[in-house]
Amino acid sequence: MIIDSHQHFWTYSPVTHQWIEDHMMELRRDFLPEDLSPIFREHRIHGCVAVQADSSMEETRFLLELAARHTWILGVVGWIDLQAIDISAQLEALHAHSQLKGFRHIVQSEPDPMFVMQPDVLRGIKAIGQAGYSFDLLVYPHQLPAVLELLEACPDQTFILDHLAKPYIQNGWLKGWETMIRAIAGHPQVYLKISGLVTEANWHSWTPDDFRPYLDVISDSFSPSRVMFGSDWPVCRLAAPYQEVLSIAKTYVATLPDTMQAGFWWKNAKTAYNLET
Repeated sequence: MIIDSHQHFWTYSPVTHQWIEDHMMELRRDFLPEDLSPIFREHRIHGCVAVQADSSMEETRFLLELAARHTWILGVVGWIDLQAIDISAQLEALHAHSQLKGFRHIVQSEPDPMFVMQPDVLRGIKAIGQAGYSFDLLVYPHQLPAVLELLEACPDQTFILDHLAKPYIQNGWLKGWETMIRAIAGHPQVYLKISGLVTEANWHSWTPDDFRPYLDVISDSFSPSRVMFGSDWPVCRLAAPYQEVLSIAKTYVATLPDTMQAGFWWKNAKTAYNLET
């Protein structure tokens, strides 16, 4: 069984999706469950976790509506205003939605590298954990020192690090990212997604060898029980079709003991997001 722990849906709007820039024309259209379902059937994907791509409560409701109509959307990672004074009340109001498993903020777009440690933001992240939800971390390598402090401030909260923290694969920079990843791996409440690699490499000329140094670091530092597969569809289409992303993951998982491979493909996602499969 395979669970895709990271993909997106949207009804394209040039206002809502301003992050889709001119060089990303491939993404300037709707991507909905009917587009992904044939891909899942072809590759025998059991289900997925739908992750927010827009910073609005409307986005959270949109994903929950899709999950209510499609049972193979096993969980939703939505958005909530981390700095809202009434965040606890908002979380309580959302509690009835069993498909809602966690939240994410697009931290990579925040100019303050210590954003997650701002007092109001930290209060909101802690509220999410206290309400029983996980928190996905979408960050760049220069923001990892703040992530390390966040983990130390929230030792009992589940975090999922998206896209290996977006290492600078295209430039071949490794050492600084590696130092921080190894430190973060020492925190047992952190899971990591093997996802988003192709879009951090050269979109038109990447090779599987580009990813090996980064995946070697993950293999050496993270417990196999805390690493999971994610496609980052449809964003991955900028650099590779779904089957090539899946192939990269298969190459990685082949290095794991047989007893750990099921964890990578589905069990770890089930645990991290408390999914019903």
